[in-house]
Parts: sequence; structure tokens; C-alpha cells
Amino acid sequence: MKNIFVLWRHHSQKYRLVLSTAAGVCLVGAALVLAATDPWSPAQVIQPKTLARELQGPGSKPLLLQVGFERLFDQGHIPGSKYCGPASAPDGIAKLKECVEGVPHDRTIVLYCGCCPWQECPNIRPAFRTLKSMGFKDVKVVQIENNFGHDWAQKGFPVSTGR
Repeated sequence: MKNIFVLWRHHSQKYRLVLSTAAGVCLVGAALVLAATDPWSPAQVIQPKTLARELQGPGSKPLLLQVGFERLFDQGHIPGSKYCGPASAPDGIAKLKECVEGVPHDRTIVLYCGCCPWQECPNIRPAFRTLKSMGFKDVKVVQIENNFGHDWAQKGFPVSTGR
């Protein structure tokens, strides 16, 4: 590592370019590895603002499933959504499966959690994988970047409380 810093400080611009390009390639590679852990495609991700607009408009609505923690659901959730348990736990996956019993496999299902930052959420990925493995064809996830309060409620989108 010491030699790299010596090259960086004492050699020509050419070496600096090579080193910064190598560092950039490493960062891009790391980002691709992280992105590869998401089981959905970009087309299966919906932004909160887009979902709020769709829910206000005419036409059929998706089945909204909250796959986070019960206490958070009770404190505030998207109106019309159904609590389906934290998908990070086996009993939460079982509850999710109960929630979709009898639902046609071509019905649009929108999953959300909002317990914590999107990249750290323990619930959204297992829930998505479970529904896809059950044969549901149109599953989407709401990209809640920070948490439900910050990215939904504080933006003025509709919120229901309790059951």
C-alpha cells in the first residue's frame, strides 16, 4: 500500500491517471456487486411520489402489502395496505404467504417496508423473493430511501394509523 502512495505523490500525471482509473473501476465493481443483490429489476421499483399519484388516480389499484414491523404499521401506513409481517423472519414469511392466499398470480402487488434505509432493509428483499418464487408475475417494491416517516408521511402523502 505504501508503494501506491509513493507513486501517487512522486510520479507523473500518467501514474495518477492509472491509479485513479483503477480505483474507479474498483468502486464501480463494488457498486455492481451491491446492486446485484437486489432481486428486482429497475422496472420493478416504484418511487413514493409515483405510487401516491397512482393511488389517487382512476383505475384498479395494486395490492399493497407492508412487510415490515407491526408497530410501524400501526403507527402509520399507506391507506389500503395490508400488514403481512416482517419478512426477515420465518413467521413473517408465513404471514406473507397467508396474505396472498387466493390472490391471482397476475395481480399487481406492491411491497413496502420503510423501517430503515432502503439498502439496509431486512424485509423487502426476502418478501420480493418469496412472492416471485410463488409465481407472482407483477411484483413491485416501493423505494423508501430513509424510512416511511421521512419518505412518505413527511412528504404529505396519505397515511392511515392502526388497523
